Amino acid sequence: MPRFYGAGLGLRRDHLATLETHVPDCIRFFEIAPENWIGTDKTSSQRLRAFTERFPFVCHGLSLSLGGLNPLNLDLLGKLKQFIRDHQIPLYTEHLSWCSDHGQLYDLLPIPFTEDAIKHTVARIRQVQDVLGERIGIENASFYLQAPISEMDETTFINAVLEEADCLLHLDVNNVYVNSVNHAYDPCAFLRQLPKERVVYLHMAGHYQQEPNLLIDTHGAAIIDPVWDLLDFTYAQFGVHPTLLERDYNIPPLEELLPEVEQIAHLQRKYTA
Repeated sequence: MPRFYGAGLGLRRDHLATLETHVPDCIRFFEIAPENWIGTDKTSSQRLRAFTERFPFVCHGLSLSLGGLNPLNLDLLGKLKQFIRDHQIPLYTEHLSWCSDHGQLYDLLPIPFTEDAIKHTVARIRQVQDVLGERIGIENASFYLQAPISEMDETTFINAVLEEADCLLHLDVNNVYVNSVNHAYDPCAFLRQLPKERVVYLHMAGHYQQEPNLLIDTHGAAIIDPVWDLLDFTYAQFGVHPTLLERDYNIPPLEELLPEVEQIAHLQRKYTA
């Protein structure tokens, strides 16, 4: 299990100068996309090192394309392994999706829910875990159109991948809510079907409502009440796990994000008191 706890925040360069002055008590850990920091300039590397020496970090990858058809990027995997070791990062997670086709597509696309896709994705996750020498977490993805060929529902697919790859579940609560609206299902019933013993880490974020039945997972707005309620239900169902606030677009000053980090911590205390 990861050696970190509490509420966290994605480390963004917009907030670096503020955080270098003071890290608020409610922030217990940070998350970074390693692709954004591997091979960066010396000054940026030193600034990151000053944080990773003081606080726990999670690496959340963007580009392995676990469900993709191209061979895994072994050069990137080698760099990831070294980066994780250099910064003593206790958990690496990736999206249960694909994002490459003879190059990066810069979008996270859904994997067909089929037996063949399970075998293919499991083999790639196992390869990643063999290279890194540790179990990784896979994140349930948001999606807007289902693949034309599906042999099972999403939870059956996720459970099969988790079991056969023997990996961990990085549970994105907002993604569950977004998909529940877009595909008309009960998010609590969805959560009840996931394996409690494999949940290791949670994400919370805001989204954009384009239509009453179409939500876009932007990470660019404040979290709405139904998603907070779903986090409350998630803690009741799975117990309290380290939980991160994501904000990737329309990034406000740090002080505007702190109430949401504090709300995560408040809900955690509710279940750990």
